[in-house]
Amino acid sequence: MQEAIAKIVELGDGPVWHLIGGLQTNKAKSAADHFHLIHSVDRLELARALASRAVATGRTVRILLQVNVADSQTQGGVAPGDLRALFDEVRVTPGLSLDGLMCIAPDVHALGTVEATRPYFKHLAQLHAEYQADAFALGHPWRHLSMGMTGDFEIAVEEGATLVRVGRAIFGERRP
Repeated sequence: MQEAIAKIVELGDGPVWHLIGGLQTNKAKSAADHFHLIHSVDRLELARALASRAVATGRTVRILLQVNVADSQTQGGVAPGDLRALFDEVRVTPGLSLDGLMCIAPDVHALGTVEATRPYFKHLAQLHAEYQADAFALGHPWRHLSMGMTGDFEIAVEEGATLVRVGRAIFGERRP
C-alpha cells in the first residue's frame, strides 16, 4: 500500500489506479482516497470502512466483491454461499458503487493445465449474471469481471473477463 501510494502521488492524476491485493480495514481510508477501483472487497467490515470514508469526503468508491471460487484457505474472498448476504448489504450502503466481481483461480501449476481454470471463471461469470438485475435495480454499474492473471488470462477472457491482471507478464517476477 505504501509503495503504491508513493507512486500515485509521484505520477499524479493521469493513470487510473486499481487496488488488487488484500486490504486491511485499517487501510481502507487511504485506499478510498487513492484508488479508482478496489478489486478485493470480501467482507462487510471492509465495505463499511470504505463507505464511511467515501461519505466523509463526498465521493463514491468503486468496488468489486472478491469471491473465493476455489474454496482455498490461502486466498481471500467471500465464499460463494455467503456472497448473497454480503452483496445485499453492500448494494444498499451509501458511498459505494458495485462494479462487479473478482476472483483468483487456483494456481495453474497446481491444477496441471491452464484449461483446468475454466470452471472457476465460469462459476464467477454465472454469479455475476445471477446478481446483475439486483445490482442494476439500485443503479450500480455491475460491469466488471476481474479474473485471470498472467498464466490463465486467455481462458478468463473466453469466460467473460473484462479486467485481467497481467503484471508479471509486464514487469516480471516480484522480489519478496
